[in-house]
Amino acid sequence: MNRVHNFSAGPAILPEEVLLEAAGEMMDYAGSGMSVMEMSHRSKTFESILNETKSNIRALAGIPDDYSILFLQGGAHTQFSMVPLNLVKNGKADYFITGNWAQKAAQEAGNFISVQTPYSSKEKQYTYIPDFSAYVPEDDLDYVHICENNTIFGTQYKAVPKTGKVPLVADQSSCIFSRPFNISDYGLIYAGAQKNIGPAGVTLVIIKKDLIREELPGNVPQMLRYYIHDKSDSMHNTPPTYAIYITGKVIKWLIKNGGLAGAQERNEKKAGLLYDTLDSSSLFKGTSEKESRSLMNVTFTTGNEETDAAFIKGAAALNISGIKGYRTVGGMRASIYNAMPYESVKVLTDYMKEFERKQ
Repeated sequence: MNRVHNFSAGPAILPEEVLLEAAGEMMDYAGSGMSVMEMSHRSKTFESILNETKSNIRALAGIPDDYSILFLQGGAHTQFSMVPLNLVKNGKADYFITGNWAQKAAQEAGNFISVQTPYSSKEKQYTYIPDFSAYVPEDDLDYVHICENNTIFGTQYKAVPKTGKVPLVADQSSCIFSRPFNISDYGLIYAGAQKNIGPAGVTLVIIKKDLIREELPGNVPQMLRYYIHDKSDSMHNTPPTYAIYITGKVIKWLIKNGGLAGAQERNEKKAGLLYDTLDSSSLFKGTSEKESRSLMNVTFTTGNEETDAAFIKGAAALNISGIKGYRTVGGMRASIYNAMPYESVKVLTDYMKEFERKQ
């Protein structure tokens, strides 16, 4: 079996244990005589998968009963619209602009509400997370929005803003369940599963129940209403059944391997190895400021496009896949999500040292 060292930013690596288990159940899940891909989402068997996955998410991350867990579709991009459409009251929100996805979220929200941007790192190409320690939200804000990990630029919040009674909304698509967090700091978390907890096709939403309203201003489509999905237990329409099934297996894998504390320990060890290699190199340079470095996406460059291209080509020959930087940024990016083994990061850093030696 020829498995590559998969540093793709998403869809991304899944735990090998999960893939093998799913492969063994492909033709017959739990004696049902069919694949989860084939079974009705209304069946008792799939209902059990859905309920177990929700229960395990609550156990893994300490999600209390006053938060709803929803499995939606449309990725984070759909949440860029759903959040303002569902949380609007006074028609005003603060967006912290720390990368492409935060900017896109703010632009989409601007179609529905007034968007303020009290903090931005755009002037330095999003290479850092702004100091928001003095931030005090206005009382009449509907919510405050952040993108907690910035996949393209390799930065990550080390702490989240204290927003008091104003709900904090976080896009955690590339860092969900990578480290412990306090759910009470948030009103709503959304995350496309395809980077850190599952395959493409399902979006996890964790939302405080008092933010879910049946009556909304304007003509909001049913599929864009949290109330509809919460009332129907994420089955207003056919949900992405197989993606939920695999996500459920990843959640069990995380629980089995030390929970969120275990994930943080492994992720810090992997990131530490890679950042130490960058800091000791005279060829490779990290592109994010040290105090804002991401545990999930490590961005770096040689400063020369031809040298970068040669490095990426040589990596492919060693089965190191997915390290080319985002198309508008260039350079290299190693995404080291929960399922990325330390051994693969070691292969990459050994190659970096050998490549530099030959320059």
